[in-house]
Amino acid sequence: MKVAVVGATGMVGQVMLQVLEERNFPLTELIPVASKKSVGKELTFKGKKFKVVDLETAVGRKPEIALFSAGGETSLEWAPKFAAVGTRVIDNSSAWRMHPEIKLVVPEINAEALTEVDKIIANPNCSTIQLVMALSPLHKKYGVRRVVVSTYQSITGTGVKAVEQLENEYIGRAGEMAYPYPIHKNAIPHCDVFLENDYTKEEMKLTHETKKILADDSVLVSATAVRIPVVGGHSESVNVTFDQDFEVGEVKNLLKNTNGVVVQDHVEVNQYPMPIYAEGKNEVFVGRIRRDFTAKNSLNMWVVADNLRKGAATNTVQIAEYLLSKDWF
Repeated sequence: MKVAVVGATGMVGQVMLQVLEERNFPLTELIPVASKKSVGKELTFKGKKFKVVDLETAVGRKPEIALFSAGGETSLEWAPKFAAVGTRVIDNSSAWRMHPEIKLVVPEINAEALTEVDKIIANPNCSTIQLVMALSPLHKKYGVRRVVVSTYQSITGTGVKAVEQLENEYIGRAGEMAYPYPIHKNAIPHCDVFLENDYTKEEMKLTHETKKILADDSVLVSATAVRIPVVGGHSESVNVTFDQDFEVGEVKNLLKNTNGVVVQDHVEVNQYPMPIYAEGKNEVFVGRIRRDFTAKNSLNMWVVADNLRKGAATNTVQIAEYLLSKDWF
């Protein structure tokens, strides 16, 4: 079982290696892949050293699985080249997510949609994954009609440059800016580029990807995505309107019994999800679950997850684990 990690030196790639090691993924050979400037560098995995190679070399080695986290342009060019030599590609960029013939997968929700012929598989956007993890069991029970979500997104979603910007601003040092404004002591209502409808690309990902994962185009999603000076993970304030009425206690029980979801909702002792506690964990945390008393069949909840883990690396590795369980190799 040869596994290539494309973008192995990046922030998500590094977490992919950690998750592969933690979950004891049964690979026999690791192929770390990065840009030409990183070729020849050594990465440590399970106590062994592996040299970084370029994409062409990695394709030549014909890995069984390639985990991609190297940007959309790289994925569009190279994922088909890996697929052509028999590699199953799990891509963490936005390149393939809305392609009509490519599956967009959160394993707990729709892994069964995968077939042996799927060579390129898309990993959803980080903010979408945690949203649908909370919505999916409720949609099956009550029918989600409309979602209004405001995100409070970690700077790690932007990458190393953003982390360095926050660190520089915190100590008052000049440096390169990942954002058009300071992020320290600030909240920037601008994630990704603005589109013609005045929503950002990140906001529209939440709309389109949620529909595809839930396999229901009737679900309405309106999003506002905000970047905040936090490292541990993304948080979301979610307002949901259902087709049917619900009991709050039943909603909590449904979420408690959902694989990969942890309910933290004891306001009497100030227990609720926060990114500082979600960091480094693979679950999606849900709390502040309460009826919206201003609208019929409506609910408010607060959803938190480590965007580098379940929002990216962990979900990718879980897809690989599912493929392995099907004995398709």
